[in-house]
Amino acid sequence: MINIAVLGYGTVGSGVVEVIEKNKEMVNKKAGEELYIKYILDIREFPGDPYEDKVVHDVDLILEDREVAVVCETMGGVGAAYQFTKRALENGKSVCTSNKELVAAHGPELLGIARAKHCNYLFEASVGGGIPIIRPLNYSLTAERIEAITGILNGTTNYILTKMGKEGAEFEEVLKEAQEKGYAERNPQADIEGHDACRKIAILSSLMLGKNVPPGKVYTEGITKLEPADFLYAKAAGKTIKLLAMSRMVAPKESDVTAVLVAPFLIGEGHPLSMVNNVFNAVFVRGNMLGDSMYYGQGAGKLPTASAVVSDVIDCARHQGKSMMCFWEKEEAQLLEIGETQRSFFVRGKAGTLEQVKTSFPGGQLLEIPGRREDFGYFTETMKEKDFTAKCKTLGGLILSRLRVMPT
Repeated sequence: MINIAVLGYGTVGSGVVEVIEKNKEMVNKKAGEELYIKYILDIREFPGDPYEDKVVHDVDLILEDREVAVVCETMGGVGAAYQFTKRALENGKSVCTSNKELVAAHGPELLGIARAKHCNYLFEASVGGGIPIIRPLNYSLTAERIEAITGILNGTTNYILTKMGKEGAEFEEVLKEAQEKGYAERNPQADIEGHDACRKIAILSSLMLGKNVPPGKVYTEGITKLEPADFLYAKAAGKTIKLLAMSRMVAPKESDVTAVLVAPFLIGEGHPLSMVNNVFNAVFVRGNMLGDSMYYGQGAGKLPTASAVVSDVIDCARHQGKSMMCFWEKEEAQLLEIGETQRSFFVRGKAGTLEQVKTSFPGGQLLEIPGRREDFGYFTETMKEKDFTAKCKTLGGLILSRLRVMPT
């Protein structure tokens, strides 16, 4: 029997209990032993809950109990969750988590403790929710030199962008609807400002490179400045707008210098990521031998996320006393400054200012929408981000909006 403790009985924590109990026969068979939930840690009481007798309020009961082999950390945050996770690992207990903030901030340290104590720190649910992506990177693609990872990693923003694109709605209007449907938090800043996607691409980049990519060093831009007019021009150009988290080796055959960022991009309608809509997520991986592969599904939600946590629990049960492979060292990866990255850009300019825009960005391509007189669209040639930014500053209020363009 494998005794399990669940830290946090909220959405994901209760989902973990539900998955283990509802799929008990199959889960136990795949684990090779019976999985038994011994404790549930929470500061609240749950009168009438089927598992209220397992609820405890003192974490020491769990951390000092030698019979507990696996801890599921579903609390979130980097305060108590970090302290409890670290102590559990130091006591030789494997930890499975959905906490992307903690993994991104302390992943190398916690993995190092797990290796030293011959247990595991697993975090499949921290990036793709129910989408398997950590295992493919750690196991299925080990023969590959991963050259790029591009993902739609936040369901809230993808839902908002899908609705704005299809209905021409204003950002604030769609955000309110997303909150009413439970797709967005009451305080949605981590989602709409790109911080959630930033933590996730930092984790994926670290696994891709085997070196640490701190989230604070990833250029991050959200979706709050987008307007319905931007989507009109995107459609006219045969493109759509997605919040992309991107990690790309600049010269994969020569060095490991990597460009990592999160920002809204214009993406061609023929690209597989352009077809990922509503609350669905996807991760697009490019390997030097395999080429392109994509992993698609529900990136959040109670049961999809809980299912990924339980899959980690099963792995821990199969590998008791042995640390599983995960290459993520404390040494920081070498990242390319955002200003040095190169791409084409799209600008939407005020009517009557086309000549000034052409002068600043010679050799570009005009995009006009028949009957629309208040603005125009313009694609620049490929250029460095710092040069583009400098020229936009000289144009000032003549530029109504600007977007990066994903290469075809």
